[in-house]
Amino acid sequence: MNHIKAALAGLAVGDALGVPVEFREREGLERHPVTDMVGYGTHQQPAGTWSDDSSLAFCLAEALTKDFSLQQLAQYFVDWRYKAFWTPHGEVFDIGITTQESIERLAKGIDPVKAGGFYESENGNGSLMRILPLLFYIKDKDITERFEITKNVSSLTHGHMRAVIACFYYLEFARQILLKKDKFAVYQLLQQTLPAFIKKQGIHPDEMSKFNRLLKEDIHFVATTTISSGGYVLHTLEASIWCILTTDNYADAVLKAVNLGRDTDTTGAVTGGLAALIYGLEGIPEKWIAALARREDILELAERMAHYLQQ
Repeated sequence: MNHIKAALAGLAVGDALGVPVEFREREGLERHPVTDMVGYGTHQQPAGTWSDDSSLAFCLAEALTKDFSLQQLAQYFVDWRYKAFWTPHGEVFDIGITTQESIERLAKGIDPVKAGGFYESENGNGSLMRILPLLFYIKDKDITERFEITKNVSSLTHGHMRAVIACFYYLEFARQILLKKDKFAVYQLLQQTLPAFIKKQGIHPDEMSKFNRLLKEDIHFVATTTISSGGYVLHTLEASIWCILTTDNYADAVLKAVNLGRDTDTTGAVTGGLAALIYGLEGIPEKWIAALARREDILELAERMAHYLQQ
């Protein structure tokens, strides 16, 4: 249960740290960095407010409190967009274009696995930002099933194989952390195992090559100036892994992520969920958890999810 609480809280805290400075450029944040949980700013929301990143992750977690189905998850996404389900304060104040268009298709009843954007230009980070709760549903399944389920869940909003592989890499990294592996050992293990598996899925080598920085190089040693932090899924994944490998505690990891600028809430959320699995719920500054909107609801959601999955 504590792992699930850590994942949900860690994701939401990273998200909330980034909300007030979303779209700010790195140069400005270098002069005036985020160092604590603050409010207002970009979206004029009080401190502790999380965005669509956490909302959609919580929708996924909610779907995992019962027999999981893509149709139920799709309905929760629609309810979030149009009925403010799992919003921090009863309104949706931020949503990506691809996610919006996909949810419109879901609302019309399209098959969930066909709702997402499948064009190369639709490789935003909107499925990566919400995918972490799925870890606890697939962690004990074999790798082929883990990949297929991840693909389907990503495809509700982001169906291109690049977004799918990014989600898969992220969950495989998180899964090894749950198995108590060292983060550097995990990074090397995925370099040894994932390329062969992904190749077996018939994925084009050109698509595979997009992930060379993670699968063939050592991102731990690259300069900050080479890390991008916009809404492109590959950039978000690279930034989050870089932040994890170049820090040694939760607070430093998420603050480093947020201060990269631009898509600050999502980089913060993706980094925060993974960092919380590494350092535990107790590794998240208590005052940041206390500041979270709907904190008790989030922890209760984690308990319901844990209870169902452990049956």
